[in-house]
Amino acid sequence: MSAGPVFRGTPPGPRDGPKRGPLFWGSAAAGWALILWGVRGALHHRIDTRPGQLARFLIGGALAHDLVLAPLVLLAGTALARTVGGRWRAPAQAALLVSGTLLLFTYPALRGYARALHNPTSLPHDYAANLALVVGVVVVVSAAAALVSASRR
Repeated sequence: MSAGPVFRGTPPGPRDGPKRGPLFWGSAAAGWALILWGVRGALHHRIDTRPGQLARFLIGGALAHDLVLAPLVLLAGTALARTVGGRWRAPAQAALLVSGTLLLFTYPALRGYARALHNPTSLPHDYAANLALVVGVVVVVSAAAALVSASRR
């Protein structure tokens, strides 16, 4: 029976994590400066940016991602890993990832959010058909990659 890990010397402490050098701290400072500049711009141009709506959009987007999108992606990945095996798993995962990203990217156009009344050029294409075509190409390319990979083995 083991009583736990045996340490030789001093056990690791909270300060034994990764060492962060000047590149880390410089990029962190630059990142925070950009964030603060963006917040300042949103508050300065509040008539155009509507900070309250912007905050609701950002918080709602983060919550939708963490509570809906990420669990769905994890469930789909787990189901795919359990049902698809061997050489087909990686191409199927790639096709699912690319297709999901395409769907998220085209969702506003599919819903017609940018459609303007009396302006037929605002959304001039059949976005559902185009999405289906592109997803079909993604699936065919993924299957071809799996077949090529299998033939090389």
